[in-house]
Amino acid sequence: MNDTELHCGFVALVGRPNVGKSTLLNRLIGQKVSIVSRKPQTTRHQILGIHQRDDAQIIYVDTPGLHGNARRAMNRYMNRAAATVLADVDVIVFVVEALQWTPDDELVLERLKSVRAPVILAVNKADKVADKARLLPFLAELAEKRDFAEIIPISARRGINLEDVEQAVKQRLPMSPPLFPREQLTDRSERFRAAELVREQLMRHLGQELPYATTVEIEQLEQEGNLYRIAAVIWVERAGQKAIVIGNQGQTLKRVGQDARQQMERIFGRKVYLQLWVKVREGWSNDERALRSLGYE
Repeated sequence: MNDTELHCGFVALVGRPNVGKSTLLNRLIGQKVSIVSRKPQTTRHQILGIHQRDDAQIIYVDTPGLHGNARRAMNRYMNRAAATVLADVDVIVFVVEALQWTPDDELVLERLKSVRAPVILAVNKADKVADKARLLPFLAELAEKRDFAEIIPISARRGINLEDVEQAVKQRLPMSPPLFPREQLTDRSERFRAAELVREQLMRHLGQELPYATTVEIEQLEQEGNLYRIAAVIWVERAGQKAIVIGNQGQTLKRVGQDARQQMERIFGRKVYLQLWVKVREGWSNDERALRSLGYE
């Protein structure tokens, strides 16, 4: 097909925290672009994932989960990052969870009232509903909430009905030449992705609250032949948090480093030498200036 005839455009993946948007993005792209964990608010930035099809270039925008009670600067930043994308995309995929409707889902629905783009509702984790007879009334309830372009039950984790989502998206995209080179996967640099892969392991290895007080800054990323030398600082907000991240005899930090390095080697396709330090920056997550200096803008 001639490049000028491609279905090409931007598609926002929106929803409340922890509903499966990043898992959905990675499945649609066929590669890991966004980090994932079981904890809500893992995604903090807008991240583009570009699905290069023969007949389309679909540019998905993964967004932080929209949520109420955004008292801290970090939470306000994440809500802005999610909301600002809505006016600039061709299609919106609103991700909700099967048999769940929360105040944060209602908040997202409210934000969507002013958008002009068609909204496709993806009802995730439908595979986990044991009694499928309960699903149909729930879908009927959702259909009453808005005139959705389509409502599609899916499982992002297991890849169920994702081709249906992609077809629904593709047919609503404008025709244009590709907006990105045909081999490009994301708009994010390897430096950004390295920081995110370290943060993903912090989300996975630390307790409930502590990951939200951490962020990661890459101080060095240098290539030597087939090797990346990467040096990263893990910022925390208090000295007591630093001790927890390092762990008994450095064991927690060692596990975080090992798992992050393995992910980097798999994604970057080269050997990685990773060094991690933990430093304290008091109250960084509630300080607009500190957030900007750490790349939250």
